[in-house]
Amino acid sequence: MKHLSPKIRRSRARLTALALAGLLLALPGCGGDSGGSGDDPNQPVTLRFSWWGNEDRAKLTQKAIDAFEAANPGITVKPEYSDFNGYFDKLATSVAANDAPDVITLGGAYPREYGDRGALLDLAEVKDILKTDKIDQAALSNGNFEGKQFGVPTGVNAFGVVVNPKVFKAAGVPLPNQDTWTWQDYRRIAEQIAKAAPKGTFGAEDPTSADALDLFARQRGESLYTEDGKVGISEQTLTEWFTMTTAMRDSGATPPASMTSELAGQPAPEQTLMGRGLAGMQLDWTNQLGSLRTASGSELQLMRAPGEGAAAKPGMWLQASQIYTISARTKHQEAAAKLVNFLVNDPAAGKITLANRGIPANSEVLTAVKPALPKDEAASAEFIAQITPKVGSALIIGPTGSTESVKILDRTNAEVLFNRQTPAQGAKRFLEELTSAIQ
Repeated sequence: MKHLSPKIRRSRARLTALALAGLLLALPGCGGDSGGSGDDPNQPVTLRFSWWGNEDRAKLTQKAIDAFEAANPGITVKPEYSDFNGYFDKLATSVAANDAPDVITLGGAYPREYGDRGALLDLAEVKDILKTDKIDQAALSNGNFEGKQFGVPTGVNAFGVVVNPKVFKAAGVPLPNQDTWTWQDYRRIAEQIAKAAPKGTFGAEDPTSADALDLFARQRGESLYTEDGKVGISEQTLTEWFTMTTAMRDSGATPPASMTSELAGQPAPEQTLMGRGLAGMQLDWTNQLGSLRTASGSELQLMRAPGEGAAAKPGMWLQASQIYTISARTKHQEAAAKLVNFLVNDPAAGKITLANRGIPANSEVLTAVKPALPKDEAASAEFIAQITPKVGSALIIGPTGSTESVKILDRTNAEVLFNRQTPAQGAKRFLEELTSAIQ
């Protein structure tokens, strides 16, 4: 199951131009009914609640909805969900038609995209109902833009490295020390695995993604974006990254360009090299551990990213797995706020959904559900607790237009890996195209 994040590499790659086109129409005053702040307690209310996911998530979410409805007579919740591929297209269409759901699940830079265009409710208007004091502040910041809180996190996630001890053992390569290893170590270890492991096994998949670039930049005192909505990563840092990844390709540590291109179009965990047991390392999100373990049949582990111990600043961060938002046009602000408050702050909901949408961001809910977390989710929760004191400041969410970064990076990375551009040329191209996209 997918969780979107400001660059969750595979998920963002599928956000389409239609979503952006729809967003341009999501402006107040474009027709339709305006939102209202109050609900008549004597009148029944029906809320539309949109989200993406598979059948397992659908069943868990319906159970949580049933519990909410039982605790809130008079409020009926109508779920509107789809698989990830079509979710944002459908949502953009409904927002453009002034027919947005009351409660909307978003992720990555999309809360900002929608919020900037007036499509989301400033949650200060329902602060007496929707509480945020027990929610992880780093994850909460992912829904805050220009001083306004537009969303709350469904759970907490972290971007690090997934490793397969079985592949390491087969290659006779020891696992690295996660507190001291560097990017040079990462490259060296990947090369050692590829040389010693059975044919078809690689040290790592190509690590290039917007999240990986952000992490790499943050370790150097930069970031993919700045607080004032500009591109923050330098040409030098990008060149350094592409120089490393092309060297790994040349040595066989990562797949050839053709295979990397093919893998980019197959985002499901079971289709990755890690999911097929054919890679020693993969940069990914903690919430992917369970799916990757199931696909590979191996006891995969989570590790801190390379370079964290010696970095000028920590590159890793905690962020929202997904974000619940409320439509600015809802006629049922109070009821919508009650639903979101229940989902993120009530242990009763937490005990139903567990870590399906990330490790609970509410500290009290996390304490309540910990004993019931399945093995894989418990491992993710333990890893997040372990790294929390060591991570950097909250991620700077990209400005409007930044959702194009994945497409731009995919094109640039392909040009570099196929030797159609040098690392320096690729770095320059990426910066030019990204700067143009966010202007």
